[in-house]
Amino acid sequence: MKILIIGGGFAGCASAEILSNFKKSKIVLIEKGNDLGAGVRTHFYGGHPFTFGPRHFLTENKDTYLYLKKFLKMRNCNYHQFKSYVEQDDNFYNYPLNKRDIQVMPDRKKIYNQLKNKKKIINANNLEEFWIKSVGKILYNKVIKNYNKKMWMVDDCKILDTFNWSPKGFTIKSGNRAAFNDRISAYPIHKDGYNRFFDKIKKIKNVKIKMRTTLDKLNMQKKTYQIGGKKYKFDILINTIAPDTLFNYKYGKLKFIGRDLIKIVFPTKEVFPKDVFFLYYPNTEKFTRMVEYKKFTKHKSKNSLVGLEIPSKNGRYYPFPIKSEQKKARKYFSLFKHNCFSIGRAGTYRYEVDIDDCIEQSLKIKEIILKNSWDGPIVGERFK
Repeated sequence: MKILIIGGGFAGCASAEILSNFKKSKIVLIEKGNDLGAGVRTHFYGGHPFTFGPRHFLTENKDTYLYLKKFLKMRNCNYHQFKSYVEQDDNFYNYPLNKRDIQVMPDRKKIYNQLKNKKKIINANNLEEFWIKSVGKILYNKVIKNYNKKMWMVDDCKILDTFNWSPKGFTIKSGNRAAFNDRISAYPIHKDGYNRFFDKIKKIKNVKIKMRTTLDKLNMQKKTYQIGGKKYKFDILINTIAPDTLFNYKYGKLKFIGRDLIKIVFPTKEVFPKDVFFLYYPNTEKFTRMVEYKKFTKHKSKNSLVGLEIPSKNGRYYPFPIKSEQKKARKYFSLFKHNCFSIGRAGTYRYEVDIDDCIEQSLKIKEIILKNSWDGPIVGERFK
């Protein structure tokens, strides 16, 4: 069984490791960059470990966590908090919103009046309508509106007509202030984070890695692929990059949002308060959030590295969450042939796909191959 994997991020590496256990499998993984791991790979700045944005492992699927634990020792961090700075109140509040924060807001009486109108079942056409119906206009304007306008580089949140990814499980929480205390939230204890998982892939005998390599041409029907000027035949294709790239943007380029990451080292052992890992800024400043990496990595230093993120057109990192773009992506998926898959955040073209989903999709591909039950390139019912 010959398998081609395009892209060496988490989805590509997990697929390579899982499918390498098939007897007589021969796998080629091509990656256009210099390293495996993509945005999840740990780099160092002044000795401080960091990733491109915070990359903690978050899941409700225990199987994906147990898979990762075979390669990495993980540290629990489900106690960590997000805080949002609301300029008009000059105060930090938890995100997801917490009932105890509302109690200290200067306009709490008006907020409570709006919350009385909240419905149990919310039918909405866009992100703005969803949040106003969920928490009222005041809270929406405080912590949701400007953040998402910046995050997605739009002038109006009504443009965002998908929004299941937005509340992160809650609209308003009560009790525990941790963002994800209801699920598995963890980070590797190793100084180099997830790197040893990625580096293990290079040592698997039946996996050949081709770095700084891209696909020249493909014919999925005939299962032929041109790489570096040479033609190869593969039984199975696993794509983890944007699907429009494979077909030379036949139906137009899919929209993605990029990121600029600014690294700032502060001359203090810690910068953020205890248990606060992220700070969000839902106002008019250009940046969206900051992460103090030491909170995840437990790096020992008298200084602390903070990453500041600014949405930009630099890179294709976050699939744009609107139905017209997802419809365009489905046109590309319709071109995929038997035993050709497209997984991962970029490959699925879904913003909500995270590390655990990449592992889950890779595990499911193994099942599909064993059962010969391919029914399309997208793996996982909720992403179809």
